[in-house]
Amino acid sequence: MTSPSTCAPNDPTLRLMPREMRMMTERVFSLSGQPKGFFLMVQDVVMYSQKLGLGGFALLEQRWADLKKADPTRVWVAHEADDSLTLDAAGEQAWFIIPTVIDLMGELAARYGRATVTVINARDAGELRVAADLAARNGLRVTFGNGPQPTLTATPFAITGRISEDEPLLWDLLQNGVSLEADQWWRVYALALKALAPDSVVSRRHAGPVIVNDDGSIIGRKDSDDETDLSFLISPRNPESKSESVGP
Repeated sequence: MTSPSTCAPNDPTLRLMPREMRMMTERVFSLSGQPKGFFLMVQDVVMYSQKLGLGGFALLEQRWADLKKADPTRVWVAHEADDSLTLDAAGEQAWFIIPTVIDLMGELAARYGRATVTVINARDAGELRVAADLAARNGLRVTFGNGPQPTLTATPFAITGRISEDEPLLWDLLQNGVSLEADQWWRVYALALKALAPDSVVSRRHAGPVIVNDDGSIIGRKDSDDETDLSFLISPRNPESKSESVGP
């Protein structure tokens, strides 16, 4: 998660890599009450926002109470003419409408070879800048105009399959990560922990790709070279015992 140079006890910053940022953001967004799978479409927005010097994780903390009440279904197309349209965000936060913006740009670009989407009534509208880089994985080159009414203009391009060329911002993240104040990261980490089941014998038996039954038998993956000791997951042999069995 951190580079060796940022592991000193008194160092106030961490260098975070995409795996950790994606994991925490996915967990936090899973608490938002959105339909299953929605948060998977937006798990990269905070990471990209941080890398671009926008709101990033500080904005995630600031807006979390509002994001829990978000309703992206309120977004609607207010006007459309050929390769251009106006999208009314209905007061929703920009991060949660980015998948819709990218989908609409992709549809228009496929039909007309070019797309222009103007967004009105979006909260934190400057965060729509993230869509310009995220859209690259959909084969779209996007320019962003951050005026009173943010406008994104897209044209299609042929994806090469080389991340360094197709998604330079993601490549930079994979190589260098981002720096973040340690205190802020651990606050986000604490929030993300709320998405996990409380620690118990039962929850530990169902963690990962296997389920461990009371008798120690395993349902799921059985690696022949796996020497993991699962005995600590087995319920006590004596029903009256209050401690967990750690013996064979």
